[in-house]
Amino acid sequence: MSTVRYFEDLEVWKLARELSDEIYRLTHANNFPRDYGYIGQINDAAGSIMDNIAEGFERAGRLEFINLLSYAKGSTGEVRSQLYRAMDRKYFDLHTSQKLLEKTTIISKKIASFIFYLNQQQIQGAKFKNRVKP
Repeated sequence: MSTVRYFEDLEVWKLARELSDEIYRLTHANNFPRDYGYIGQINDAAGSIMDNIAEGFERAGRLEFINLLSYAKGSTGEVRSQLYRAMDRKYFDLHTSQKLLEKTTIISKKIASFIFYLNQQQIQGAKFKNRVKP
């Protein structure tokens, strides 16, 4: 079994990146309504998912990672809520909306599972590895 060495190796980060890219492409298509506030908000929230996962991983501390994963999970919920708003405004067709909602649900579940896993671990993180205990 290989050890994850970079946040780019995390499956949940890859899924968040795909979601962010898909939302960006859809909201910047020529036929998308010019609701710039909405476009900015959903893109910021989608990017925040992957960014918080990356930041938490790079901090190299288990508890900080868990904290930032919880922020990423919150951003996933924000994107899901914004997708419902887009459905209500008819910005996305039903198939696209359902596909994106399913992706946010999968990401949210994976983040929750990852948090559960990390909460079961005793290792504090790489930044604590060589610290001398008083």
